[in-house]
Amino acid sequence: MEANWTKGYNTGRRKLVTVLDKMIALDLLRTLMAVWSVIVVIIVSRQFIRVLDKAIEGQVSNQTLLTVLGLKTIIASAAFLPAALFMAVLMVLGRMYRDQEMSAVASAGGGAGTVYRAIFVLVFPLSALAAGLSFYVSPWAESTMEQLMHQDKESADIRGVAAGKFSEYSGGDLVFYVEKIDADKKMYQVFVQHRQGNRLAIINAEEGRLKDLPDGRYVILENGERIQGQPGAVNFVVEQFSEYAVRMETKEATAAKLDRESAPSDTLMSSDQITDIAELQRRFSIPMGVVLLSFIAVPLAQMSPRGGVYGNMLVGFLIYFSYGNLIRVSQSWVMNQTIPAWLGAFGVNTLLLLIGGILLARLYGWKWLIMQVRAKVHK
Repeated sequence: MEANWTKGYNTGRRKLVTVLDKMIALDLLRTLMAVWSVIVVIIVSRQFIRVLDKAIEGQVSNQTLLTVLGLKTIIASAAFLPAALFMAVLMVLGRMYRDQEMSAVASAGGGAGTVYRAIFVLVFPLSALAAGLSFYVSPWAESTMEQLMHQDKESADIRGVAAGKFSEYSGGDLVFYVEKIDADKKMYQVFVQHRQGNRLAIINAEEGRLKDLPDGRYVILENGERIQGQPGAVNFVVEQFSEYAVRMETKEATAAKLDRESAPSDTLMSSDQITDIAELQRRFSIPMGVVLLSFIAVPLAQMSPRGGVYGNMLVGFLIYFSYGNLIRVSQSWVMNQTIPAWLGAFGVNTLLLLIGGILLARLYGWKWLIMQVRAKVHK
């Protein structure tokens, strides 16, 4: 009986995504979501404390707080996606080395290409997601957050007035102290210090309320006493009143000054200013970091049989923080025109690619690396 070799297993088409690819990609996705969530929560919590300080001072309204929290979460998610993916790859592959799963893959004929294919099944979609977050979503979130906080600052007025504390407004020219505020925002036992030029007025009132009139916003005080004069002089005016209004300083509406981080990417791409070019390079480094850090993580994850799950995590942290600092230094050098713009765009990423090549050569040998490069070139 003749064997029909043309229909043998060697001619069968290989699946685009194998079972091993799915297993590693799903494990990596679960680990990534856990690491990403922890990093974002820590970073956003630290940043949100400063926003809470502004809310206590009355510069940010309570209604804006949750919106600002969501926008800061979006910004942090984009910025720290490369770091989260880098650590996730190190953790997943480190566990596979510890459990001898990588030895089983190697005994079945799987090499570095097999591992890279499984990792990049997830990395390539994430790099596209990182590009969208970095170039479009994150600038929109920055712009929206700055506009909201600017609007709140412009309309702050006496939002920060709270029972039992002194609150300053108009650069210290207006000071409030309220003993009690009820659910209807009516104030009781109100003390006001109002400075107008060289004259100072001290007002005590039993009640007070906020009222918007056509020409501005006023604090209407009821049943109180007003003492006005010039500090250091002996002539003071003392008045009793049943109702007295103190006008809040009206601020001219000004447009919010947006930072470079808030500028649309389309605007940066059409700009010739060196600061805009540097900001565009920073945004470009996020999707590039997703790809290059994942490329480095594969050889870096190898550990000895006696090593722990996090055998090379310390080296990974050092590489990531060095990479992040070099990106910031490179951006600063481009802005100061210390280095040309093209070197700022490709210098740090090329260095990271060379480090990945050295780690691969250390793991598999220089001859193997040269053979792989030649095979790719001659294809």
